[in-house]
Amino acid sequence: MSSNTSGPGAIRVKPGTVTINADRTDTERLTLVIVNTGDRPVQIGSHLHLPDGNAALDFDRSAAHGFRLDIPSGTSVRFEPGVSREVAAVALKGRRRVPGLQVDGRTDGRLDSAGEGGALDG
Repeated sequence: MSSNTSGPGAIRVKPGTVTINADRTDTERLTLVIVNTGDRPVQIGSHLHLPDGNAALDFDRSAAHGFRLDIPSGTSVRFEPGVSREVAAVALKGRRRVPGLQVDGRTDGRLDSAGEGGALDG
């Protein structure tokens, strides 16, 4: 059997390294210390709006408003009980809407007020 790298379903990858979120400015980056105060492990996925994380996680939720973990899509970070961990976070981009999020009495999931941040139309 021969190895065919150009047939149906083949994945062709360009050589080199991809740096995620390389375009982010200093104001779009944040370092947080998160402590799991619970008695069970907690995982946070790559796209979770950080302040919406498990209540057992102790960190500055107001500073983390509008941010997610700076990790590859589809991955997560596990926080063991009683363990403190420093993590990098990046600002959510695009329309800056988080479905299900309630901000300042609004239920539309907008992270910014009208006229701030990203596009809010649509």
